[in-house]
Amino acid sequence: MKKISYIIFTGTILSSFFGFSQDTLAISKSELVQKVSEKNLQIKIAEKTYQSARADYNQSNALFLPNINVSHTGISTTNPLMAFGSKLNQEILTASDFNPALLNDPAKTQNFATKFEIQQPLINIDGLFERKAAKSKMEAYQLQTERTKEYLELEVSKAYMQLQLAYRAVKVLEKANATGKANLKLVDNYFKQGMLQKTDLLNVQVRVNEIANQLQYAKSNVQNASDYLAFLLNEDSNGKIYKPSEELDNAIVIEEINTSLSDNRKDIQAMSKSSEAYAKMLQSSKMAFLPRLNAFGSYELYDKNFLGTAAKGYLVGAQLSWNVFDGYKSIGKFQKAKAEFQKADVEKDQYKKQSQLELNKTNRQLKDAENKVNLSQLALEQSQEAYRIRQNRFTQGLEKTTDLLQSETQMIQKELEHLQSVFEYNFTKQYLQFLTK
Repeated sequence: MKKISYIIFTGTILSSFFGFSQDTLAISKSELVQKVSEKNLQIKIAEKTYQSARADYNQSNALFLPNINVSHTGISTTNPLMAFGSKLNQEILTASDFNPALLNDPAKTQNFATKFEIQQPLINIDGLFERKAAKSKMEAYQLQTERTKEYLELEVSKAYMQLQLAYRAVKVLEKANATGKANLKLVDNYFKQGMLQKTDLLNVQVRVNEIANQLQYAKSNVQNASDYLAFLLNEDSNGKIYKPSEELDNAIVIEEINTSLSDNRKDIQAMSKSSEAYAKMLQSSKMAFLPRLNAFGSYELYDKNFLGTAAKGYLVGAQLSWNVFDGYKSIGKFQKAKAEFQKADVEKDQYKKQSQLELNKTNRQLKDAENKVNLSQLALEQSQEAYRIRQNRFTQGLEKTTDLLQSETQMIQKELEHLQSVFEYNFTKQYLQFLTK
């Protein structure tokens, strides 16, 4: 799983929109998932790849269906053999045409022929296995397409949770901004009364500016986040700002998740189908050493007029062909198919082991994320209580300004860290479910 970076103070968050002039569009998770499944470009690419593989499989129908060709040919010749044959085909041959002088030096002869040709495969064992390989390849791409859709569901869920988290982060910073301004007003009054030094006032002003800067920075990332959502939805951003219909929960829900790797996972099934396709190609290369049997036939019309029937004839037959030796080409093809099958088999085993490794790591990360949520919740509660105590003591003149500012900073940081830990747990749980799906 990719490392989840801290998203509150970076430029990669998905957040809501506050204080800008662009349109804010409310969107639910279910609505987002539906739109992405219909419009996402990555899904469309996967579907087109599958359609290409299906077209390759459809081409293998030629193994059973006839190849039919129609042609209309016109010639003019003085070639002795062609001239005699043309007259013979047109059934216009006369006794005078057997004159040796005319046979050796014929006059210009014209011939117009309409020809219907048909070729019908009968027995092509290697072609049968090629067809099976094409079918396995098509099924592999179909499974990959389904896995891509599952991945996009995970990506959409992550993006939506980031959007929820960003809204909460801005909300926290806005609250901190209001608190900072209230403290600034209080310190300013104390300063005017001579109860505090100017350095205390300056420290509070610096802190208020820092919070305002953090808040503005969080808001400025909203457009980048909305652009990413628009990209997932394959829509023009045009300044759109998205707002989640549901808020991010502060608590997490612990669930029992089956952490065993299933061979029924779509991507693992796709790898198995791909290996199966290479196995069929290996068998096809073996069968290429066997003979082939094909039937053929033609029906010819000879007339100056198209489809005229002044003369006609047909030809039917069958051909048994056996390529005994083609200069090592078939042997080399067999060796290549064998190597590619072995490679695909090894890649499948490697992919399964990598998937198991990722599954084990994610399972440990989920436990770590659960522990982090519990600790961050405790730290937040402690920091809130510490700030409450220091603020009360500060109003009574019993605390330094720097101590109050430090306590306030810690409280805000712990609240943001807790929200981040909740996001990490929820996403890790969904990622683990994706790995075991």
